[in-house]
Amino acid sequence: MLTKRALSGFRPPMLRLQSLHDWLEIHWVVPAYSGGLLLGLTIIFFGAATNTMAGWLYVISGILLALLLVSALLPPRALRGLRVTRAPLRPISVGEVLPLSLTLTNPSSQPRALLQIEDPLPKGLGPLQSTAIAALGPHHSHPWRYEVKATQRGIYQWPEVSLRTAAPVGLFWCRRSVVAPAQVTVYPQVWPLRHCPILEDMSLSTGLRWQQSRLADQATEGLTRALHPYRWGDPTRLIHWRTSARYGELRVRELEQLTADNQVLLALDVQATWQPEDFEAAVSAAATLYVYGLEHRLTVALWMAPTGILQDKHGVLSALAAVMPSNAGASHNGQRPAPRDNRRGQPPLRLPRSPLLWLSPTYAPGLPKGSAWVAWSPTLSASQGVLLPIGGNRPLADQLQSMPTVLGH
Repeated sequence: MLTKRALSGFRPPMLRLQSLHDWLEIHWVVPAYSGGLLLGLTIIFFGAATNTMAGWLYVISGILLALLLVSALLPPRALRGLRVTRAPLRPISVGEVLPLSLTLTNPSSQPRALLQIEDPLPKGLGPLQSTAIAALGPHHSHPWRYEVKATQRGIYQWPEVSLRTAAPVGLFWCRRSVVAPAQVTVYPQVWPLRHCPILEDMSLSTGLRWQQSRLADQATEGLTRALHPYRWGDPTRLIHWRTSARYGELRVRELEQLTADNQVLLALDVQATWQPEDFEAAVSAAATLYVYGLEHRLTVALWMAPTGILQDKHGVLSALAAVMPSNAGASHNGQRPAPRDNRRGQPPLRLPRSPLLWLSPTYAPGLPKGSAWVAWSPTLSASQGVLLPIGGNRPLADQLQSMPTVLGH
């Protein structure tokens, strides 16, 4: 009886032949269909000449063998010295089209013909891309541009491209790798929102501090922070006339002002047990809420246990593109597992002290006062606070624009 270990090391013969084929093509050459057929005829003619001692059979087999040797030696020389350069790649979001541009250069004085370029894109970004070049003159370049549609977030890297040729006879294929590193960041999908009540309610832009800052903008007296020369558009009520008379030019006062406390801290729980589709929705929701906050001039930041607090836009979206849950939730027979304590055996979360917009399938009892919960587990409820349940039966953008539920205190 075969054990599991023996079955895990078993490889079908076809896979072994494919691996041998790839190894020969990368490190040496591999015969094409016509090359394999001609190689078999050469062996047949040589065997017949050995049995019959006929000289013309030796001549035919020798000519065929010489043709095969020349055909095997020329393809590696055709790829030698070729260079590939790649244009920089800009970050994109899921659903957008990624333009890629490569340039193949022939720096030698000999022309090259019948070339094939292959760009092995990483899994999740797209399939293998390839193009053919009929001829490439000496000291000439050939640009290659193509597009792929990003369907999965992530940070993708691949170090090289492949060049293939069977020139000039077409009997043997040769493949060589050329260094052309690439890295592209695919941000999570950002949904357009007309409004977001749960995010707007957490902002204190309509509170007392905002009113005080508005009054400070219209003030004519107060604590002077500095003086600067008059610039076009400065209010004349802030001109310091005594200092202006001393320096012979207008000087304007800069008053200490109170600023609005409209910061919102998003918190994505990566230590919970997530369903894969729920976690992708949560990452997309975090990116959507962050961009929405920036568009509405809120001070938005993101907190995750592995990264801490991030506020820079590129840093936030890059972290969301690369983040993965610590616990991979698994479903059985397509059914959602029952909610359970998913932090058992893990150290407790050290959450920030400021109010959070908590994105998680489970409620954290230690959330600071004033926090809200965007929940991906409708069967659970917090004992108090603001709750916005998220399900899979409606578009995510519509649910983020729904009114949250205020639970009892």
